[in-house]
Amino acid sequence: MLRSIKTVLMGGLVAVAMGSCWELEQEVLSGITQEELEANVTPELIEVLKQSAYGAVVASDQGGFGGHGGYYAVVEVSSDELAIPQKGADWEDGGIWLRTHRHTWISVDGPLNGAWQYGFRIVAESNLLLQQYPDLDELAAELRVLRAFGYLLLIDNFGNVPIIRETDRGGSPVQSTRQEVFDFIESSILENVETLTRENTRSNLNYWTAHMMLAKLYLNAEVYTGSPRWADANTILDVIINEGPYSLAPNFFSNFSTNNDNSPENMFTVPYDANNAPGFNIHQMSLHYSNQLTFELQEQPWNGYAALEEFYNSFEEGDTRKASLREGPQFAADGVTPLIDDAFDGDPDGPEINFTPEINQLGPNAFRQAGTRIGKFEIAMGAAPNLSNDFPIYRFADVLLMKAEAEWRLGNNSTALQLVNQLRERANAPLLSSLDANVLLAERGRELFAEGHRRSDLIRFGRFNDAWWEKAASPAFRNLFPIPENQLQANPSLSQNPGY
Repeated sequence: MLRSIKTVLMGGLVAVAMGSCWELEQEVLSGITQEELEANVTPELIEVLKQSAYGAVVASDQGGFGGHGGYYAVVEVSSDELAIPQKGADWEDGGIWLRTHRHTWISVDGPLNGAWQYGFRIVAESNLLLQQYPDLDELAAELRVLRAFGYLLLIDNFGNVPIIRETDRGGSPVQSTRQEVFDFIESSILENVETLTRENTRSNLNYWTAHMMLAKLYLNAEVYTGSPRWADANTILDVIINEGPYSLAPNFFSNFSTNNDNSPENMFTVPYDANNAPGFNIHQMSLHYSNQLTFELQEQPWNGYAALEEFYNSFEEGDTRKASLREGPQFAADGVTPLIDDAFDGDPDGPEINFTPEINQLGPNAFRQAGTRIGKFEIAMGAAPNLSNDFPIYRFADVLLMKAEAEWRLGNNSTALQLVNQLRERANAPLLSSLDANVLLAERGRELFAEGHRRSDLIRFGRFNDAWWEKAASPAFRNLFPIPENQLQANPSLSQNPGY
């Protein structure tokens, strides 16, 4: 039988990493003391300890994948995929989401601090267990790769961040350069990958998903360090494609269903559960308030996230992936009764709710029913505010697109084209006859919409600072978020990123 003990971590290493105190909840065998556990480690205990560390990936209080208010929100709303229009007093939120869309964010914006804390919570939880169980090779290897995953998010979003190891002590860790962080991630994976299991463990990192992390690092190497590593990315991706256990699911949307834990395509997922692992509330974040009646939801949605019209228009007619964006008239659960906007605000479509691609303005008076909504993930009838779908952090489809990009950048256009067309064929989209940067970027958008990749992709393709709807061209320093103000105040060794 398992019971839960809580270790309150205050001050020192973890408080610095997190910017605040927090509780680490570990599952241990009931009736056994901590000392006995350290002296009698069992395979069951190792698995329990791993899940304690992976709890940081769920981390609903930091806006993890598919959650609002932190990491996922800032990487998606700063991209050309999604916006959160201000609808009068609804979603005003001190202008945070308007600034995020327009690339005018400031260091005191709370969601940026949530994104920082999300990455460093993964680091801190991994370090704590490495401190407690330094001699368990299997556990230590996986924890060091998991810690590298946290740093992969941090290097992408903030650049120069402190490298904190399990052996470090003290209250003010110094900032490392982006090159040093890159090298630390790379070595953490290379030194530990052979120890990781080759089993298809979707909710835990394994040999194959560690390779995926390394491929992500190499694909973005030019952004992170100034030196491209396309050939290295290509080689690593071949390992996954030729030797790994993954394949494309015949049905694109099966990867996002309520019961998607056995998808052959999903490689590394957040195993959300409405009751035991909450945090995935993307339906609440995006649907209109009245869509509560469509799915007989337990709570009313928040009517926030909507797709940009230009992004919606990037899908061709017939491409089944276009259904990732919910559009058109909305009905109650019977499929017949139209939903009505009870606070009708003059939308030209009338009080009957009709999601249209056009959004009249970003704010302050966006129409409440304007914009297509996130429809990629299945919403179970009667769903709670948190869904039980597993969120795919890494998918095999992304492996194929990354391979296509690496091949294209290396001049192997025919191979790249074949890989892209493999995905388009599944989506019933017309096959392409040629590729260029714009086509590759657009295809990544269509395939990976709302999965948290778009900001990084736009930066790598040199498009993040372009002007788009309700956003002027932004300066290059916006490719990095600022170090959050409360982190600067907590650690005097930190320096703000240039431009802020």
